[in-house]
Amino acid sequence: MSASQASEQKSQQTGSDADDLQHELSKRELQIVELVAAGMTNQEISENLQISKRTVDNHVSNVLNKTATGNRVALVRWALQSGKVCIDELNCCHLPKGPSEN
Repeated sequence: MSASQASEQKSQQTGSDADDLQHELSKRELQIVELVAAGMTNQEISENLQISKRTVDNHVSNVLNKTATGNRVALVRWALQSGKVCIDELNCCHLPKGPSEN
C-alpha cells in the first residue's frame, strides 16, 4: 500500500470514527456539549445542572478527548458539523409536520 493510499484509508477511518462518537458520548456529555455550545462557562454549567464545577471540568475534558477537539471552539464546531447542536435555527434538521400539526 502506498503512502497516499494509507493516508486516504486513515482519513476515511477518522471520518467514520467521528460518526461513531455519538454512540460513545453519554447523555450527560451530550448535555454538556449543548451547554458549551450555548456559550456557558463551566461554572455556569455546574450551577445550571446542579453538579460541582469539578464534575463539569471532568465532563468537558472527557468530551474534548473523545471528540479529538483541542478546545471549546473546536468542540462547538464539531458539534455543529455532526448535528449534535443547533444554534438559532442554524444547522437544524426540521422534520415534516404531521397532518394534525398543519
